[in-house]
Amino acid sequence: MAPQYQIRADYDAHTITVYQAYAPAVADAALRAGRFVAPFSFRRMTWIKPSFLWLMHRSNWARKPGQERVLAVRMTREGWEDALSRAVLTTADPADVAQAAVHVQWDPERSPRGAALNHYSIQVGIGRELIRAFADDWTVGLADLTPTVRKAADLVRTGRAAQAQRLLPAERVYPLPKALEVALSPDR
Repeated sequence: MAPQYQIRADYDAHTITVYQAYAPAVADAALRAGRFVAPFSFRRMTWIKPSFLWLMHRSNWARKPGQERVLAVRMTREGWEDALSRAVLTTADPADVAQAAVHVQWDPERSPRGAALNHYSIQVGIGRELIRAFADDWTVGLADLTPTVRKAADLVRTGRAAQAQRLLPAERVYPLPKALEVALSPDR
């Protein structure tokens, strides 16, 4: 896969962290239970993002309505790669996309100030068929990053992006199996 399409993430030998932004009621219930429970929706696609800064761009640093809380979702690498093995690029034939259990989309990565960068970040949409596997089998931990997000957002807003950068999760290139690399490449 071309370097501009590499997955960058916080991961270890067994898990990868993805990020999601939720309304307070969803985040609070999930954190109390230690897993996703109602009012989390098990009936619609949920989008997970291994890029923290892309989620900050998408949620406007947790200021968009319904996205005021940011959770770090630690999931198994096995589950992550299982999801990716079922993925269809959103740029594929619309009939294939409509039937896919998982959608993959590549969007320009973002700087702390929101500027588009010259490489891309992956977004993964987990469809209804796999939501329970994501919530019950693949997710092994949840953490509330909202206080860190608020602090980093304040630093960025006051011109101290370099200080904010030190609060952000460390992300590095995720080593995909070759077959997945080929399947997920927008250049194929």
